Amino acid sequence: MKEPTTILFVCTGNLCRSPMAEGILKDRFRRDGKGGLYQVRSAGTWTQEDLSASGLAVEAMREMGLDISAHRAHHLNRHDVARATLVIVMERAHKEALLTEFPTAVGKTILLSELVGEVYDIFDPYSSDSLVVYRRCAGEIDRLLSEGYARLLELAGGNGRKT
Repeated sequence: MKEPTTILFVCTGNLCRSPMAEGILKDRFRRDGKGGLYQVRSAGTWTQEDLSASGLAVEAMREMGLDISAHRAHHLNRHDVARATLVIVMERAHKEALLTEFPTAVGKTILLSELVGEVYDIFDPYSSDSLVVYRRCAGEIDRLLSEGYARLLELAGGNGRKT
């Protein structure tokens, strides 16, 4: 049996944005019957291993019917990049840093907003103590993954453009 295609979400701390994106995409694949075809993971460019997801990120996801409470932060490494078919970052700075540190990521790294043909950063809600800010971030991630779903599948299938 073929090994699942790995899609990796990357943000700074792997505490808010990338775990929310991971949870949303895993759920979408589950609902579409594609769960066994894809492995969805997340990592941070600047994090400490095994920290729990932000409580407000967990709550925002719970409100969407998703449970990310078991998430533990993971620091991005060479192995993560090597096994990923597609790396989706939240900010232009993440993309720049990742491509500088891991040249093998060229051609398989994309900004989340680029899935819908735009170029902008996803605001990091980590410094906020407002559930409203987390809901807005989760909603934006959900919208981009929904509207960019066909593009994501195309890129994960190896038919995407070089970055």
